[in-house]
Amino acid sequence: MGALCGGTGHSRDTLDRLSDRCLHFFPCLSDPARRSTFCLRIALVMLHLIYVGVVFVFDKDLIHKTKQEPWYTAVYLILFAATLVQYFITSGSSPSYVLDAMRAVNEADASRNRASMTSKQPASSKNGDVVITIDKNQIGRNLLGSGTMAWTKLVMDMYPSGTSLRSVTCSYCDVVQPPRAKHCHDCDKCVLQFDHHCVWLGTCIGQGNHCPFWWYICEETALSLWTGTLYIQFLKSDISKPWWLYVIMILLLVTLFFCLIFLLLLLLFHSYLILTNQTTYELVRRRRIQYLRNIPERVYPFSKGACRNLYEFCCAQSSKYRMEPLPTGQELEEKLRPYTCSDVLSCRCCC
Repeated sequence: MGALCGGTGHSRDTLDRLSDRCLHFFPCLSDPARRSTFCLRIALVMLHLIYVGVVFVFDKDLIHKTKQEPWYTAVYLILFAATLVQYFITSGSSPSYVLDAMRAVNEADASRNRASMTSKQPASSKNGDVVITIDKNQIGRNLLGSGTMAWTKLVMDMYPSGTSLRSVTCSYCDVVQPPRAKHCHDCDKCVLQFDHHCVWLGTCIGQGNHCPFWWYICEETALSLWTGTLYIQFLKSDISKPWWLYVIMILLLVTLFFCLIFLLLLLLFHSYLILTNQTTYELVRRRRIQYLRNIPERVYPFSKGACRNLYEFCCAQSSKYRMEPLPTGQELEEKLRPYTCSDVLSCRCCC
């Protein structure tokens, strides 16, 4: 009996040592939330490998076509690799947290203040030079305070006059939120232009990674469509197949069909959001957002026209943190004005 207990204790110690080694090499496994995200990423990669691997293992026509036209399979494999790379790029990119933007504004303001202080020449008098000693720690505290005030002033200038500071301060992060920002309870941070929290990516979708997210959806949709075509070609081929292979292929194809429908709808939905400069949160919770509550449904307050919205989304990424002020009453009246024939000819909806 003692030997049995000793063997159990020894095996438990071995498992503990193996667990400690795994946590040493993979620190993300120590956090339950990050562990679930890590497992989801592994599962997603395995699904891709299974769907693509089944075709190449059982489809002899595809193997024969690869020998005759290697470019066809090469393009497919490049799309497959690009989709996985885009997935990890999107999941690893920052959605632009408000705290990071505030820190950047604080540092820029502190650098300007520091430069203005150091650029001043020492004062002089007839009796000689006057040397002024300044405590560096005191300078740091002054700069930090001025940086915080600079962020508050920058954000409050984006709201209409009379807006209270308390109404735009996050109760969780205790930071002043610019328009279109929201606190994510999964990430426990405020995100600029918050769209949604993606479980499969394990991160929020916001201003910083909305564009990579759209490209990932586009590549995933194209890969699913191409893979489904290969499955259908395999089932229609004249090659004799066992019954169990038919069952496996049909089950995989049906699952892939539902995934493809979901991806297509998601791609169209986010394309609509991009062209109108909206986010999922703003569209779904419009009546609960204070500064959007009194704006009519068909008015897009942050839209600058489809072409400019698309350009700023895809190309104007030079500024890491872009914050948009709330539109003025005059701008909203302009957006409420109905379209005329001259507006259509001048492409008012695009520019």
